[in-house]
Amino acid sequence: MKRAFVILAVALAAVSCGIYSFTGTSIQPDVNTITIPYVENKAVRINPSLSNDLTEALQEKFRKLTRLEQVDVDGDLELVCEITGYDVKATAITAEEQAAQNRLTVQVKIEFSNRKYPEDDVSNSFSAYEDFDATMSLDAVEGGLCEAIIEKLVEDIFNATVAQW
Repeated sequence: MKRAFVILAVALAAVSCGIYSFTGTSIQPDVNTITIPYVENKAVRINPSLSNDLTEALQEKFRKLTRLEQVDVDGDLELVCEITGYDVKATAITAEEQAAQNRLTVQVKIEFSNRKYPEDDVSNSFSAYEDFDATMSLDAVEGGLCEAIIEKLVEDIFNATVAQW
């Protein structure tokens, strides 16, 4: 019983200092707001719902895993994201020189600014992909592929910004 109390006290002390949390974030205690504007799609090939889906996924991730209030402008933190690539390429070729497997890849570029702690600013590019059978049309599988890709991108972006991994 005494051991459980000590563990609980140490855990609460770590969380109460405001810098560390059980979600893995390291946000300074005086940072309270975040701005996540609409994700622009600057890729040559456009998926019409990708910008909206990625914007919503990023906002949802920060809403669920941080204490930050989301504001439209001038947040203590700002995460600007743009889609820079959306490509499908063959990844596996059969003996008859036909595609057996295709890969959908999405690339994004982020600019993360911390107005109170500029040393935490991040500028980076990320990409994620999903493979699909070449016998399937992209139209038939695109929704599920994009959902999985967005999940990977959001996790990578979150970790690189407020989790600082």
